[in-house]
Amino acid sequence: MPAYMIVTASIRDREAFVSGYGARAAELIGQFGGEYLLRGPGAECLEGDFGEGASMVISKWPDREAARRFWNSPEYAEAKKLREGLADVQVLLIDGPDISPVSD
Repeated sequence: MPAYMIVTASIRDREAFVSGYGARAAELIGQFGGEYLLRGPGAECLEGDFGEGASMVISKWPDREAARRFWNSPEYAEAKKLREGLADVQVLLIDGPDISPVSD
């Protein structure tokens, strides 16, 4: 069953975040078998206090174990260091039905 990683980030320095951490994380997601379904800033918070205008990323993985291999890898541990001080991040992992990426 596919798994989905849902990331919400309140980013303080978008340019530094995207050029460093964002670029490296995107490489690793592909290497570990994941794919992006959605990426973008400007989320509207309807309830809770995570922050207006936060960024949202949803990635799809073959299964929960594939997502965990990515998350726990030494390569990703190094990539996470690139976002230190740049963003507050919340990450969720959930199993779900097979959803295909949206095409333009």
